[in-house]
Amino acid sequence: MFDVFVKKFVTVKNIIFFIIAILFIIFITKIKDIAILFFASYVIACSLNPLVDKMTKKMSRSLASTLVLCGVLLISALFILPLFVVAGQQIKSFLVMLPEHVTAVKSFLMNTPLVSQSTIAQLDIGELLSTASGFTTKFVNDSINLSMEFASAIVYFLAACIIVYYFLVDKETVKKTYSSLFPRPMKAKAEEILDTISVKIGGYMLALIVTIGCVGLIMTAGLMLLGVDYALLLGVLNAVLDIIPVVGPGLALVITLLVAYKMGPLTLVLIILLFIIAQWAENNLVRPYIFGKFLDLHPLIIYFFLFVTAQYLGVIGVIFAPAIAATVCVLIEELYIKNVN
Repeated sequence: MFDVFVKKFVTVKNIIFFIIAILFIIFITKIKDIAILFFASYVIACSLNPLVDKMTKKMSRSLASTLVLCGVLLISALFILPLFVVAGQQIKSFLVMLPEHVTAVKSFLMNTPLVSQSTIAQLDIGELLSTASGFTTKFVNDSINLSMEFASAIVYFLAACIIVYYFLVDKETVKKTYSSLFPRPMKAKAEEILDTISVKIGGYMLALIVTIGCVGLIMTAGLMLLGVDYALLLGVLNAVLDIIPVVGPGLALVITLLVAYKMGPLTLVLIILLFIIAQWAENNLVRPYIFGKFLDLHPLIIYFFLFVTAQYLGVIGVIFAPAIAATVCVLIEELYIKNVN
C-alpha cells in the first residue's frame, strides 16, 4: 500500500508543488494582516453560502449574494447602533462617577480583613485621580491617531465586505481556480478537502453568533433583574469577550464585579451565580449541540491553537482560533492520517 502511495503521489511535479506551497505559507506569514482579512472573509462567506445557495434557485447568484450581504449588514446595524448609543451614555455616566468609584473601592478594601490596612492607607486618592485625569488627557491628545485607526478599521471593514461578496458570487470560480493549482491526480481530493473545510468553518461562525447571543441575553437580563448599573453595557461586554476562549469570560466577570461591588456581597455572589449559570448553559446546552454539529475538536486542540494564534496573530487570531484549528485538523486528517491508516 505504501509503495502504491509513493508511486502515485511522490513525483517530481508533486514535490515541486509542495515546495511552492511551503514557500507560499512562509510568504503568508509576512503579510499576516492581509491573510487574516481574507481568511476571516472566507469564514463569513462560508457561513452565508448555504442561504445564498437556496436563494439561487429562484434568482441569479449575484442578486442573491447582494440581498444576503445587505440583509446581514442591515440587521447588524439595527442591532449594533442602538447598543453604541446606550453604551456611550453608560460609559459617560461611569466616567463622571469615576472619582466616587475609586473612593468607594478604597473604603471597601479598608473594611476587608484580608487586605493589609497599612497598604491601603498608603493609597493616594489624589494621585489615582490625577493618573486617571492624565490618562484622559492623553486619550484626547491622541485623538488624531485614534481617528486614523478608526478610518483604517473602516477601510478593512469595507474591504472585508467586498471580499465576502466576491467569495459568495464567484464561489465556483474560486473553487475551480483553487483546484487548478493542484496536479490532476490530486484535484478531486483537493476539492473534497476544501468542501469539508468550508462546511466546518462556516458552521463555526453561525455557532459563534448563537452562543455569544445566548450569553449576552442571559447576562443582560440577569443584571437588569439584580438592578446592576450599566446592565446592558455589561451584558454586551460579556457577549463580546465570550468570543475569546478561556480568558474572555473570566475577564468579563471581573469587570462586572468591579462595577457592581458597591451593591454589597450578596449581589456579588448572585452575579457570580448568574455568570456560572450563563457559562453552564453555554457549555452544556448550546455549545455541545451547535459546535458538535460542525466542529469535532478536543478542547486541548482548541487551547493549543488559542495560545499559538494569540502569540502570532493577536486578538483577531484568538477569535478565529477554532476555525483555524478546524482547518488544520482537516488538512492533517485528509493528507496524513487517512493515508497512514
